[in-house]
Amino acid sequence: MLLQLNNIFKWVKTGGQQTFLLKDINFNVEEGEFISIMGPSGSGKTTLLNVIGMLDGFNEGEYNFMDESVHDLKEKHRADLYKRYIGFVFQSYHLLDELTVQENLEMPLLYKKLKGSERKAMVADMLDRFNIVGKKDLFPTQLSGGQQQLVGIARALISNPKLILADEPTGNLNSSQGEEIMGIFKELNEEGVTIIQVTHSEKNAEYGTRTINLLDGRMV
Repeated sequence: MLLQLNNIFKWVKTGGQQTFLLKDINFNVEEGEFISIMGPSGSGKTTLLNVIGMLDGFNEGEYNFMDESVHDLKEKHRADLYKRYIGFVFQSYHLLDELTVQENLEMPLLYKKLKGSERKAMVADMLDRFNIVGKKDLFPTQLSGGQQQLVGIARALISNPKLILADEPTGNLNSSQGEEIMGIFKELNEEGVTIIQVTHSEKNAEYGTRTINLLDGRMV
C-alpha cells in the first residue's frame, strides 16, 4: 500500500460558518495505480490532491504514506517525505521565471545532496527524454504553453518520484500536446510510477486504471 486516507475532513471557517472542503474521504492507493479524480469545479479535487501531496493539511482523520503517519509528522519531516517521493505537475506550470529551463530542472536535485556532475547528467537525461535540449538556456516566458508543461513534467520526474500528482496537466494545451503528455504518463505508469491526476476530460480519465468522482467534497 502506497498511501491510505482514513476519514479525512477539511473545512474552513468564515464568519462563524463552517464550510467543508472534504468530507469523510476514505481512499487507498496501491503502488503502480493510475487514478483519475473527476468532479465539477469546486468539488474538492485540487484540495484532495494537495492533501495527498502534503501541501495542505486537514482537520480530522488519518493519512498514512509509505507506512509513515503523515498526520503526526513535524513539518520538516513531512517536507522531506514529499520532496523525496512525490512529483507535482501543476496546470499553471509553476516554473521559476528567472531561471533557465536547465536551472528549473536542477532545482529539485539541490535538496538531494548530489554532486554537481550527477545533477548535470540527470538534467541532460531529462532534456533528452523530452526533446527539449535546444531549449535548455531559454527562460520559461520564451516557451510555448506545451513546452512549459513538458518542462514542468520533466522537473516533476527528475528526482524519480514514487508518486506523481498532476492537476489538470493538459488543461492549457492543444489536443496533440495533450495526447503527448498523457502518453508520457502512460509510459511512466507502465514503468511502475503511481499517478494520480485531476482531470475534467473523460478521454484523459480513460488512461487511468480507476476513476474517483467527487461532489461537494465527498466521494460519490
